[in-house]
Amino acid sequence: MATVVPFKALLPTPDKVSKVAAVPYDVVNSEEAAVLAEGNPISFLRVSRPEIEMTPGINLYDDSVYAKANENFKRLCKEAPLELDSESRLYVYTLKMGAHVQTGIIAAFSTDDYDKDIIKKHEKTRKDKEDDRTRHVITLKSHTGPVFLTYRDEQKIDAIVEAAKKEKAYFDFTAPDGISHTVWKLSVADSAKISELFKGVPYLYIADGHHRAASASRAAEACRSKNPAHTGKEDYNYFLAVVFPSSQLRILPYNRVVKDLNGLSKEAFLAKVAEKFTVSETSSPSPAKSGTFCMYLDKKWYLFVPKFDINKLGVIERLDVSVLQDLILAPLLGIDDPRTSKRVDFVGGIRGTNELVKLVDSGKFAVAFSMFPTTLDQLMAISDAGAIMPPKSTWFEPKLRDGIACHNF
Repeated sequence: MATVVPFKALLPTPDKVSKVAAVPYDVVNSEEAAVLAEGNPISFLRVSRPEIEMTPGINLYDDSVYAKANENFKRLCKEAPLELDSESRLYVYTLKMGAHVQTGIIAAFSTDDYDKDIIKKHEKTRKDKEDDRTRHVITLKSHTGPVFLTYRDEQKIDAIVEAAKKEKAYFDFTAPDGISHTVWKLSVADSAKISELFKGVPYLYIADGHHRAASASRAAEACRSKNPAHTGKEDYNYFLAVVFPSSQLRILPYNRVVKDLNGLSKEAFLAKVAEKFTVSETSSPSPAKSGTFCMYLDKKWYLFVPKFDINKLGVIERLDVSVLQDLILAPLLGIDDPRTSKRVDFVGGIRGTNELVKLVDSGKFAVAFSMFPTTLDQLMAISDAGAIMPPKSTWFEPKLRDGIACHNF
């Protein structure tokens, strides 16, 4: 059963939340973060990306960076201000991007559930990124970046959430990127009802935020080791996340661009692709269904359709990202490990296929591949099997915001 716990969130005031809230630390680099935070002294990027106030080029893992994050966090608590809620509760959080709307629940989640695989994963984590966020969490004694979770829909939970949305919102603002964010405080009674209902939900699934979840587990372990009176009820045993019903989520494709054709001419490369795919020119830059691929090369779009039955492949092997990797990127273009290769890059679907055209036409890349998005059913099936998806398989939009709620311990 899933453990979903009410907590006293550290919240901005409603009149300042739009200035505090910021995109997740890991979707922008230092330069982009600096631009977004420019002229805004209470942007949460000054906590999640403190290097933007430091000497350019500083080692991001230097002691002084974490000290600066802590200094800025304390300053924001006073100046924004950020204030602890008077009650332990859950919060309803709606994001609207164009016509797409999704509503989740902000809560504290158990690191034990993460460790015991009640919260299921589908992605490998990197130690350096884990080390960074673990240190950030322990230094601030707060989970400031929410993990993005999902679950198979439960009608009784949905009913309470929808009823709450009819009340006056606590936060309601539209970010500079046009995405609207609305938060309601649930009553203590309704929070308890939802917490109890989640005990009937067997599993939760990480949609996005594997490094944040892994870091929360490591931070809890570190705190336990230093607490001889540990009971398991301490706040450090829980982490911040937003959980959404799976039917409301939208996965965008995670496209690929490759710098060169691995010594092949355009004609030779297309001939090799044609050994296992039917290749034709197309006016569409995006595949219409899973199992097909679009490619941009030399100012033309091509459609690839496999000559074999993808459904006969295993649950991992039949993923579009796996087919592309196993049959084109690795054997033809020499991209054996996309995690480490410097010749391949990944472009989130939010940027659109025009970004692929721009990158190839600029001469920085030779070829681009437009993908059909992975589905939630595929993600859950792979997580249930205890398997790991290939890197950069999913891109979720809209993104949660840092700073809307923090979980202190």
